[in-house]
Amino acid sequence: MSPPYRLTRDASLRNRNTFGVEARAPWLLELDVAAALPELLARPELAGTSPLVLGGGSNLLFAGDAEGPVLALTDATTRVLAQDATHARVRAEAGMPWHALVMWSLQQGLCGLENLALIPGTAGAAPIQNIGAYGVEVGEFVHAVEAWDRDEGVLRRLDRAACKFGYRDSVFKHAPDRYIVTAVELDLLRTPAPRLDYAGIGEELAAMGIDRPDARDVAEAVIAIRRRKLPDPAVIGNAGSFFKNPIVPAALAESLQATHPGLPVFRGDAADTRKISAAWMIEACGWKGHRDGDAGVAASHALVLVNHGNASGMQLLALARRIAESVQDRFGVAIEPEPRIIGARW
Repeated sequence: MSPPYRLTRDASLRNRNTFGVEARAPWLLELDVAAALPELLARPELAGTSPLVLGGGSNLLFAGDAEGPVLALTDATTRVLAQDATHARVRAEAGMPWHALVMWSLQQGLCGLENLALIPGTAGAAPIQNIGAYGVEVGEFVHAVEAWDRDEGVLRRLDRAACKFGYRDSVFKHAPDRYIVTAVELDLLRTPAPRLDYAGIGEELAAMGIDRPDARDVAEAVIAIRRRKLPDPAVIGNAGSFFKNPIVPAALAESLQATHPGLPVFRGDAADTRKISAAWMIEACGWKGHRDGDAGVAASHALVLVNHGNASGMQLLALARRIAESVQDRFGVAIEPEPRIIGARW
């Protein structure tokens, strides 16, 4: 019987990252069954290596080739583990496309993930970045994350507290060479509790003629907004929002708003902090729609870097650095990338 994995030597990664930049890996490992991970990692070709785990390739920028093997988990199954009249616990294997998981949950009559519709990537990548959109973060619904601990050589279950979720942050992001996420368990609701306080959702629902939305309605509104604002990676290479909204002391946010009245400011991660709009500052610096050769900024959204065809990862990174420097010079605020950068330092 053939093993539940495949190895490809000197593999191109151009079609495995949503920026569409060329990069190569000495080995590409495709794993169908997470239980076979120890066997795969024990192969002599991989001795002494630490594979880079690649989901949908939507949250990284290859500024150079991968130094070691690249691992893709392909299992995309999802099932309900337990349920009652009000809740359900769902398990998604790491290879499940995230948007497909959101739509599957809605088909099961489950609520909670609707604000996270149309986010690219896989279920396994979702807790690493603690993906979020329109006022919701996936960490709110995580019951546990199953991950292979490379340091200990065991499969571990980390509950929500152990995941140490923060704004676009988690324990997995801080230890990328330690954990390989193999599955995610989510606690979802059967009774809708729409989150409509984020700017744009209420207006979109009103335009749709819906005044008492259910979870499906919210998902459709989010999908419409995202399709209108964010370029499709299948059409033009991008990784969605490239920069995180910076979290700053409340006093600094108030000072910036006094000087720049249009600057959007949101609640931060503590009472004395505020989150300010990176997109607004980048646009104010004149970058929206900018293009340097094939590396550019989307005309529809200042947070999105795009590859117009043949930009290299280093060209995109150089543009991102120039953008960040201009924001720092004008506003005195540091902005940082959301995607993981491979082959270079920020």
